[in-house]
Amino acid sequence: MATIKDIAHEAGVSAATVSRVLNNDQSLAVSPDTRNRIFSIAKQLGYKPSRLRQLKQNKERAGKTVSLLLWCSIEEERDDPYYASIRRGIELRCEELGLTLGQTLRGRSSISTLQKTDGLIVVGGVDPEEVIKLHPDKNSIVLVDQYHEQLEYDSVRLHFRQAVDQALGHLIELGHRQIGFIGGKSDGERRAHYFERFMREQGLYNPQFVRVGAWSTADGYLMMNNLLTEQQRPTACFVASDPLAIGALRALHGHGIRVPEDMAVVGFDDIEMAAFVQPPLTTVRAYPEEMGKAAVQLLSERFEGREPPSHSVIGTRLVIRESSCRNG
Repeated sequence: MATIKDIAHEAGVSAATVSRVLNNDQSLAVSPDTRNRIFSIAKQLGYKPSRLRQLKQNKERAGKTVSLLLWCSIEEERDDPYYASIRRGIELRCEELGLTLGQTLRGRSSISTLQKTDGLIVVGGVDPEEVIKLHPDKNSIVLVDQYHEQLEYDSVRLHFRQAVDQALGHLIELGHRQIGFIGGKSDGERRAHYFERFMREQGLYNPQFVRVGAWSTADGYLMMNNLLTEQQRPTACFVASDPLAIGALRALHGHGIRVPEDMAVVGFDDIEMAAFVQPPLTTVRAYPEEMGKAAVQLLSERFEGREPPSHSVIGTRLVIRESSCRNG
């Protein structure tokens, strides 16, 4: 029978890392690729976890209901697959762990309709104090896509600073100094914040190159058209989601601006369509489905008795395609 040491040897990581991954320790700073590779090797080698441990965990989870509060509208979820992927991850992990998915609520107006539930996953920029009034057990609330260090909630968030640094570092390495930003408005949105922070640190921030609006592809088109009215144009643009970037590419094409020769474009998410637009989109690959799965795992650990809050940070990876190239 395969052991943890066998898996560690094949994966090229320590036995301690394998043990924590297989036990779904969401506080472990390991990339989704490494995590998935460990699970894949464990399956190939026929690794079987302790039967007694499994029985204990299944008993503690039995009959538990998880409800979901989404801080985005149906239209926003349709326009940006990021939120749909988080929800899909939540649904898949609930099914894997035998948890019942209860209510799915949207927006501030729906909070008052929250019914009794064993656990609550909140996705987006909701004020946690609003939720705690209706679901007082903070140990069974997980915040996704936000983080409040002063509050004792479990949380899962994307490493947005890493993501923005990857995108802008790539553009600067290519020789770009006049870099624009197109993004959407939402509570707790971090991409615009880290864009400004990075560019100011480099002495390159220009507020005339920043456009912020809604999150749809059509809004990306409109914002890029507006950005192009500036007398001085950026040579590159970081766009906060792939749907926005696809709209921006359409606007650039309509103005006869070549991508990447006249303007490089970097998106965010790495949705399926990003590889098929023209030119194929350089983008930051996020792992929103993993975020959803991690949120359910944190709740499951609470059901099994964990008390200290845990904060999971999901890393990102830059995927370089043809929409970015060296400036000059």
